Formats: sequence, structure tokens, C-alpha cells
Amino acid sequence: MKVEKISSNRVRYTFDVTPHEFEHGLEHAFDHVQKDVEIKGFRKGHVPRNVYEAKFGVESLFEDALNHVLHHKYHDAQNHEEYEIVGQPEVEVDFNNVKRGEVFQVSLVAPVKPEVTLGQYKGIEVKKLATVVTDSEVNAEIKRLLSEGGSLEPKEGLLEKGDTAIFDFKGLLDGVAFEGGTAENYSLEIGSNQFIPGFEDQMVGLKTGDEKDIHVTFPENYQAENLAGKPVVFQIKLHEIKTKTQVELNDAWVESLNKEGVKTVAELTVSTRKELEDKKVQEAKNVQTNIIMDTLLNGATLDIPQAMIDEEIKQAKENVEQQAKQYGLEMDMFLQLSGVDKETFEKQIADESAKRVKTTLVIEAVAKKEGFKADETELANKYTELSAKYNMPVEEIKKYIPQKALESDIALNKAYQFILDSAVEK
Repeated sequence: MKVEKISSNRVRYTFDVTPHEFEHGLEHAFDHVQKDVEIKGFRKGHVPRNVYEAKFGVESLFEDALNHVLHHKYHDAQNHEEYEIVGQPEVEVDFNNVKRGEVFQVSLVAPVKPEVTLGQYKGIEVKKLATVVTDSEVNAEIKRLLSEGGSLEPKEGLLEKGDTAIFDFKGLLDGVAFEGGTAENYSLEIGSNQFIPGFEDQMVGLKTGDEKDIHVTFPENYQAENLAGKPVVFQIKLHEIKTKTQVELNDAWVESLNKEGVKTVAELTVSTRKELEDKKVQEAKNVQTNIIMDTLLNGATLDIPQAMIDEEIKQAKENVEQQAKQYGLEMDMFLQLSGVDKETFEKQIADESAKRVKTTLVIEAVAKKEGFKADETELANKYTELSAKYNMPVEEIKKYIPQKALESDIALNKAYQFILDSAVEK
């Protein structure tokens, strides 16, 4: 096998095909087509090979025979240690040179993991971010907890902002009900702006039992194209009005929260400040991590084969489709309810997939340059961890996650942590 790198992410593997290998391929090719061959005087599937070749020519078997030979040659290419094939190869063959009884050459041109030229990956500078929590932030959080602590109670009188309406609605476009525009006993907090602009405002002032036609226009950028920018009518009937009771800030209410080690208002204030500080610290860390990774990726040079990105896109879409199935929804409806149109979804998936592939390749390059590897203890610990997570014996886990994949994962995590730990905060 001759191996020739023809670009930063493509390799040509050239093989000699011996007469014996090609004859074996021809036998396979004939066995493949024989069952469907019909020639007068012979039962279907029982035509002798010499009769078949006399009628159709042995050349009719060449392509299938060559594919069979290449199937075995492809394994040789995959096992070549210098390059890792990451997509379907293209076949290069001159059929004028393909002859029985003679050695001929055939090539596979395959996409491979690309060369990565690293930029700065250690000592990346990031700005120190403020994580101080103010008294007003603590008070606002406690106020939010108080608001959530209230219960909804039936209310007499008129519907106001802040109240919760229980109602039926039917949406009509040009007098015809449209998909997703009908519900019964729907619960909506008026003023939460969950519905189309103007919808909730037109409900204010209604009383229990009232019916009303609400006229609104869908936004121009609405995800359902058949409704975008269209005026519609919602027929509604208000069944019940509920309002949230106010909770008093005292030790009894604090104790009802069942927060460990928090029994008084003073303890809640301390606890809330700590939680907000932890949250700000984590948010600052996330921002810095994004800056570090963007610096890492922007400084690296590599030419990613489209096959790697396409495979990542495929997996990402399958994950979203699986989520939709869990909700019992078709993909289009799932996207519509998520507020994303198909074109935007496709672009997001493509962009995110390309970034994930690039991130993995660059971190792999860092791991290789720094010599990060998994030792036996780390491998054993990781398998034990996975065994506990999935409640499966280690030997069973190994059938699904081979050691080589786990070694790569551990090395990647080491490199990733090394990049973050070496960053300089200024």
C-alpha cells in the first residue's frame, strides 16, 4: 500500500490488486447477481457463470468485484497508524487497466483528521470580573421568593394585571381555526407577555363568565410562516380569575422553605447572599472560559473535512429528533413550539457542530503536544464511574466504550483543564 498525503486533510491510499484478489471479487460479484438472473433454458438463480459471462460479459461484474476487493483494502487503510480516516473515501480507478490475470492499481482518496497549527493555548489573559453581591440584589431575590411563596386563590371582580386567568380560546385565521390555536382551561398570568402582543391587554377588565373576541396580529418574524404577520381573532371564554396571596417575611415562612440550616430571616439573608455570590462566580467563570476557548480556536489553523462536520450535524439532529419524540411531537411542531424556524435551526446546528468539531481537534492537538495520556488507574476509575452511572458491570461497559475511546476522552479532559488552569486573570 502506498500512502500519499495530497492536502492537509486528504490522503490517497494506492493498492495493488492481484489476479487472485480480483478473481475472488468476481466470484463474490457473480454470487450477488446470480439470484436475479433470468436466461431462457435455466431456472432463475441457477444460471451457470460461464453462460452469464457469455451473454453479459465478465466486464459487467467488474464494478461489484472491485467494490468487494476495496472493502478489504479499506480496512488496511483504516489501520494505517499515521492518519485517521473520518469519512467515506472516493475511489480512483482506470477501468481500462482492470484486466483478469494482471496486477492493476486502485486508489482510495479519504478525508482524514487535519493537521492543526496551534496558536496560544497557555497563559491566555482574561479580565477579572466583578462578583460582589449588593444588598439590593439580596433584597430583590428574597422578594422573588416571597412572590413565589404565595398561593393562587379565587378572586371576585375584574381581571387585572398580575392575576391568573383560566380560560378557553380558539384562534381563527380568515374564519378558520388554525393548528395550535385552540385550548381549554388554559392558565395565563396576565402581564407575563406569554401571548402575542395585545392579547393580554385586551383581557384586562373581564369578569368570570365573560366571552370576547380578541383581535391581534402575529409578529412578522413568527416561526409559523402561515401565521407570520397575519391578523387573527381569538374567541375566548373566561372561566375563573385567581390572584396570588401575599406572604409575610418572618421566621415561620423562612422555616416553611425547608432550606437546610436556614430557619430565620437573618439566616435566609446570609444564605441568599452566598447563593448569589456562588452564582456570580460561576457566571464569571463561564464568561472567562468562553473567552479562553475563543482565543484558543481563533489562534489555531486547520482545514476541517466537511465529512466530520456533516457527521456531527447528523448526530445533533438525531438528538433533537429524539427529544421531540419524548414529547410525542413531530420535528416541525417541536421546532415551532421552541420558537425556532427550520432555516434558523439548520444554521444553528451547522454552526454549533462546526465549532464542536474544531474545539475537539484543537484540544486533541494540545493533548498531543503536551503529552497528556490516560494511565491505568485513571482508566480503571473511569470505567468504575461509568459502571455506577449506568448500573452495568464494567465488562459490559467495555463492550460499548472501548479503551481507546476512553483514553482519548481522558487525555482531552486533561488538556482542556490545562488550558483553563494556565490562563492568567488580569
